[in-house]
Amino acid sequence: MSHSEEPKVNITPRIVEEETMASGKWVKLEKTTYVDSAGNTRIWETVKRMTRQSHTQTDGVGIIALLKRTLHKDCVVMVKQFRPPLGCYALEFPAGLMDEGETAEAAALRELKEETGYKGEVVGVTPVTCLDPGLSNCTTQIVMVNINGDEMENINPTQQLGDGEFVEVILLPLEGFQKKIDELLKKEKIVVDSKVYIYAMGMAQAFFKPKEVPVLKQ
Repeated sequence: MSHSEEPKVNITPRIVEEETMASGKWVKLEKTTYVDSAGNTRIWETVKRMTRQSHTQTDGVGIIALLKRTLHKDCVVMVKQFRPPLGCYALEFPAGLMDEGETAEAAALRELKEETGYKGEVVGVTPVTCLDPGLSNCTTQIVMVNINGDEMENINPTQQLGDGEFVEVILLPLEGFQKKIDELLKKEKIVVDSKVYIYAMGMAQAFFKPKEVPVLKQ
């Protein structure tokens, strides 16, 4: 640092005020006044859900559900539905908002049953994670679920959709998951949820087996 430069102030950022600019049934827009790390007062526009339950800091859950059947490859259970903010269909994990008093595990099993008809078993849960922190305070927990596809109720699953819900269930093999998504993108005008594609990239890395490098003998 040169002698002419002023030392940077390093303070803990804090929220000063949150003012509602517009409010609807499901979301609201706030003007957030905050102090940054340099001590400057700034303004941010923030979107917040109106539906967060009092018992949790989680708005909802996303479900990574693996369908396991005898003599079949494991499949990821996906949902496809029209999303008005995008103006087109989206490929997503099953997901939904939490009800009052629900745990992430209970919400995930309920939403999975409603959207896909499948009954599963929870095998893992993430901490509370943010979705789009530059825009919103919305949070989610991702719940890993295994589905025994040999059980009678999972052989011909029946969705339990509410009024106005139109959800198509899509099964994609876990092995080659990213490739199958890429093929789907070429066929249809559809947007893929970022969580889905990141998971697909991770699975591609997990299944990738690099060629062995020959060892040169002395």
